[in-house]
Amino acid sequence: MELMLGGVAAVGAGFFSNPLEVVKIRMQLQGELQAKGNYSVHYKNVFHAAYTIGARDGLVALQKGLVPALWYQWVMNGTRLGLYHLGDELGLTRNKDGHTNVFRSAAVASAAGIVAGVVGSPLFLVKTQLQSRANDSSIAVGQQHKHTRMIPAFREIYRKFGVLGFWRGTTGSLPRLVVASAVQIPTFEKTLELVKSKNLFKEGSFMNPFCASMIAGLFVSFAMAPFDLMSTRFYNQGVDANGRGLLYKNLLDCGVKIYKKEGPRGFFKGWTANYFRLGPHTLLSLVFWEQLRFYYHEYELEHPKLAKWSLHH
Repeated sequence: MELMLGGVAAVGAGFFSNPLEVVKIRMQLQGELQAKGNYSVHYKNVFHAAYTIGARDGLVALQKGLVPALWYQWVMNGTRLGLYHLGDELGLTRNKDGHTNVFRSAAVASAAGIVAGVVGSPLFLVKTQLQSRANDSSIAVGQQHKHTRMIPAFREIYRKFGVLGFWRGTTGSLPRLVVASAVQIPTFEKTLELVKSKNLFKEGSFMNPFCASMIAGLFVSFAMAPFDLMSTRFYNQGVDANGRGLLYKNLLDCGVKIYKKEGPRGFFKGWTANYFRLGPHTLLSLVFWEQLRFYYHEYELEHPKLAKWSLHH
């Protein structure tokens, strides 16, 4: 049930944050491996990027890749949040006194993030490629893939590279997921614990997870920005006939090339879009998750027999 609750929460958040994901990816790919001043700046900032995409590609383009994005949220975050909760239930994240231990919590969250990242990688691959594709070639950035929908994209990848082709780029995304999970969930749990201990709001109030989510979103957006950019570059790059990347061999090679060509600031391209996306997404997903858990536990208390039946069916 925790897997399902986590997945539903992430899907709800993903619907609202997907336009910012599209903007973020376009900004991260802009000027790929080019020094500042040597490329056209189509997207000046997050607001200009959103306006440009809407004006040139159409408003619907701001929801590109929505289907695989929502499936990815369901699979990845459902697995990640669900596994973390299971670890919490087993006492792996807490001290003997029952309080959250930051280091143990981060370790459990990172492990859950790795598993979830591997499971959801094919959906992330297709999502990234669909979101990076511009309808108007004059604002295109990065590698432009031909597929325009999820199922045809999977078919094309399978036809060219087989089953293993679905997991291309996974090694580039794992550090991103480890950092995001290690920072996001423990920060949220610890802050939520603190907010509740101060009795600022009543039990079950929306404001408890709201305050905790705002802090968690701030920390995770800063910590994962470079890893998120490299992950986007990894998944979107073109490949040769054998499925090997044309630009980056591995994560280290990716990092070195970005540093040499784009400088340290290159790692933070799209950081503002990432923050505006992660803030609301972290807020919505964790708030939805906390509220769904609260209402489900209320349901269990009121209908113990039905709740027990639902766990086994």
